[in-house]
Amino acid sequence: MSFIKLQNVEKTFGTTKVLQGINLDIADRDLVAIRGASGSGKSTLLYLLGGLDVPSTGNVIINGQNLSKLSDKELADFRNQNVGFVFQFHFLLPSMTCIDNILLPARIGGGNINMKVVESDVAKLAKILGVEHCLKKFPYQLSGGEQQRINIIRALSMRPKILLCDEPTGNLDSKNSEKVADLLKNLAHDFGAILLVVTHDDKVASFFPRKIVIEDGRIIG
Repeated sequence: MSFIKLQNVEKTFGTTKVLQGINLDIADRDLVAIRGASGSGKSTLLYLLGGLDVPSTGNVIINGQNLSKLSDKELADFRNQNVGFVFQFHFLLPSMTCIDNILLPARIGGGNINMKVVESDVAKLAKILGVEHCLKKFPYQLSGGEQQRINIIRALSMRPKILLCDEPTGNLDSKNSEKVADLLKNLAHDFGAILLVVTHDDKVASFFPRKIVIEDGRIIG
């Protein structure tokens, strides 16, 4: 049974059709690489899957919810409760310590969040990723690799059902790209999350049992 279903999805910016006739089914706990050249529409597809944007036409249905029918507030709540994002650029707030950056989604989430569980998960992830010493530092005090691992912890801190990664290895050499791809796959498995990774790197894509290829806004393979 599909956890994520896209039905005849199209996305247009101005007069440019970025996605055309996308039909896609993704099962719970699927591990998927989305491949395509720059400008093919793969990042736009990821943003639709994460509720960062809505389609011009068609439906994005996740766990029975049609994201196209949600208000902006409902979409924000959906993202906070269900989706973790890992971007090529980490978007850590420079005025906050790393631990405060990590805990921000949980604090925004309000009274339904069990902060003790979140803090316990964060401590375990920091140990696994070797960044325990970074938690009380500010992002500018960290290397790029350390910032990326903090970003991954933040993405997983709310135990998301869906982990979306947009070119997470784009700034890394081939050896470290493979390490990050393997790490994301293992963490998604441990947390029981669907993992979708946008990449232009065939080697990174080879780590995933399912691959989707996009060309000129259409799924071609």
